[in-house]
Amino acid sequence: MELARAVDRHHRGLTVHINKVHSVRTLALVARELGEDAEWLADLASELEPEDGLIWVYDPEHQDGTMGFSEFGIESLRNLIDIHRSTTK
Repeated sequence: MELARAVDRHHRGLTVHINKVHSVRTLALVARELGEDAEWLADLASELEPEDGLIWVYDPEHQDGTMGFSEFGIESLRNLIDIHRSTTK
C-alpha cells in the first residue's frame, strides 16, 4: 500500500498495475503435472498472451526462453486443452 501511495504521489491520475504473481511453473513441469506432451502443450500455449498467465523465462540454459505459467496461466492452459479436445472429437 505504501508503494502504491508513493507512486501515486509522483504520477497523479495514473493507474499503477502491481504484479501479484509470486511463482511460475515451466512448461516442462506443467506438462509433467498434467500428464501431457510438452511439445503439444507448447503449440496450444502459443495462443496465450501475458494477460492469460503466460510468462517467458530466460536463463543460461534457455537463452531463447522457455514458457512459464502463473496459476492463472495453468488454468488458461487447462481451458485450451478442454476446448481442443472438445472440438477434435
